[in-house]
Amino acid sequence: MIFLPLEIKMIKFNLKYKFHKGLVSLFLLSLTSLLPIGLSGQTLELGGFVGTSYYLGELNPGLPFNQTQLAYGALARYNLNPRWAIKFNYYRGKVQGSDATGASVKDRELDFTSNINDFSLVAEFNFWEYFTGSKKSFFTPFLFGGASFFTFKPTSLSGVDLQPLGTEGQNIGFAGRSPYKQYSFAMTFGFGIKYSLSKRIGLAFECGMRKTLTDYIDDISTTYYLRGENINPGVPAEILSDPTMSHDEYMQRGNDQTNDWYNYTGVSITYKFDLRSKKRCNSVSWK
Repeated sequence: MIFLPLEIKMIKFNLKYKFHKGLVSLFLLSLTSLLPIGLSGQTLELGGFVGTSYYLGELNPGLPFNQTQLAYGALARYNLNPRWAIKFNYYRGKVQGSDATGASVKDRELDFTSNINDFSLVAEFNFWEYFTGSKKSFFTPFLFGGASFFTFKPTSLSGVDLQPLGTEGQNIGFAGRSPYKQYSFAMTFGFGIKYSLSKRIGLAFECGMRKTLTDYIDDISTTYYLRGENINPGVPAEILSDPTMSHDEYMQRGNDQTNDWYNYTGVSITYKFDLRSKKRCNSVSWK
């Protein structure tokens, strides 16, 4: 029994390591799978994105599109052929949650909001042949997958920056905890639909999930670190850790066995730039 906590920690470490290794492998596979594809018919599309964002975590454990917020950004799509493309995007969106609206724990009264800056590199696979400007292959559903790097900064709905407060005892080293980073990585995947509006203009709808490597987008992960009756309501670091002042040390505050997720859903409009050499014979039909 003495070694049980150590074994549990080792299991958690191995799971996180395997997930991180799998994320890197997926990212590399997404890129290497595109290398053998022929060079004919390549185009570049640049454009903008607008839509919504939401998150899943301790303050919204299972309600998709709960408390959706505005999201926007820009993207570059490199089309290798009518079936495959590589897309890089920067999306910025706000996410938020609260015990009052997230159908979660009723006696915590916790809440947060955060802007998420997402940088993603994904591979897209079109179910049908598609290219912007075609009169024949002008529509297709598609799947995408890859990796994201993102930053976040949780604050309370009243505007207090939460990470510097150490609401789970990180600033005093409670139970060996230390302040978390406000950036992380995520595995990205989703689906969408593409439609060619004109010779140069393309429209796409996408819905993409990000499974992250952090559990602190909402500033909640483990246990309480203060006895409720000893909390000073005038000290933000104390009252924001347990607003109801009704818990004891080590009582469950969050679930550190599950990391947070976030989603971007919306539409993008792009303008196509033809990268084919006009001096070469085109072997791909663009009609």
